[in-house]
Amino acid sequence: MEDLINQLKGQIIESLNLDGVKPESIKSDAPLFGDRGMGLDSIDALELIVLMEKNYGIKLKDPKMGKQIFSSVQTMAEYVEKNRKF
Repeated sequence: MEDLINQLKGQIIESLNLDGVKPESIKSDAPLFGDRGMGLDSIDALELIVLMEKNYGIKLKDPKMGKQIFSSVQTMAEYVEKNRKF
């Protein structure tokens, strides 16, 4: 799971063009959205949905689930682990 978490951190940085952010500076359990976390917004959420579809074959059927899935890198990794197509 740790490898997947690190892979996701790198993919998030690349997909969202987070220049200057290093994977090790992202805490796995830190919120991705809001002031206390990475401060991502709704446009970033769309990019994360595309990332999951492109890299893991996961399509979110219910957009309401996104809030739970994208609450942290850890929750993303758990969801990917259970639902990845490739």
